[in-house]
Amino acid sequence: MKGRRRRWRHGLLLAAAALYSLFPIYFITVQSLKTAEEDVFGSPLYVADPTFENYTELFAGGEARVRGYVIVPRVPFLLWMLNSVTVFGAAIVVTLVASVLAAYALGRLQPPGWRGWRRVLFATYVIPHTILFIPLYQVIIALGLDDNHLALVLIYPTMAIPFCVWILSAFYRNLPREIEDSALVEGATPWTAFVRIMFPMSRNVLVAAGVFTLGTIGNDFMLASIFLVDPANQTVAAGEPGGHPRRARLRRLCPRLRAGSHRRHARRRIGSG
Repeated sequence: MKGRRRRWRHGLLLAAAALYSLFPIYFITVQSLKTAEEDVFGSPLYVADPTFENYTELFAGGEARVRGYVIVPRVPFLLWMLNSVTVFGAAIVVTLVASVLAAYALGRLQPPGWRGWRRVLFATYVIPHTILFIPLYQVIIALGLDDNHLALVLIYPTMAIPFCVWILSAFYRNLPREIEDSALVEGATPWTAFVRIMFPMSRNVLVAAGVFTLGTIGNDFMLASIFLVDPANQTVAAGEPGGHPRRARLRRLCPRLRAGSHRRHARRRIGSG
């Protein structure tokens, strides 16, 4: 009896957590399917007369058109999505490569003072980027990367590397040394042992670090809007504020669904061990 009550309690908690997580996606989807009139006079929780005109206009591109007395600007959303995928993909690769190398050095090789370096590196994660964008902008201007995707590719990893190094170094530190020593006894070099043994064993943690990086940089608006001015170079986050409100909700829906899919995949990979 107690076990059944415990399962019911856990089930209700999971259902509440799922409802809390899925409701924003449901709400944004409902708003994206409404007409302009229903968006103002209809219920915010459901759509009575669904329409896909917001989707067709979003992917149509071209110039602004007039709908009654409302001018609906058309935006290069597909180009923005391509820019976002390019920037996010490159930033995730840079983040994971730098994090793996630093984490292996701190957690496995353990140089003098490695505990202090690990704590200092993690402490930098709490520094808000809102107080750093002026010096960052000066550096980007000095490098000639203004209005260039490389600016975000270089800046975005700094938002996630501290945490990724922290979790990866803890993983490498707790791995049994006998695994690596056995490869060295068989004649493998340290680099071969890392690439062929240590790196494949850390793939689940790398997936978690990649999902965290995607969630961190995917929520950025300030840096993208500052460093990307040309509409042809902008990401979804940088170009979103200038669009129509209901289409802005739709543009926010796509990254949410993509990030949610990655999180589910990460949970399966981590759970599989």
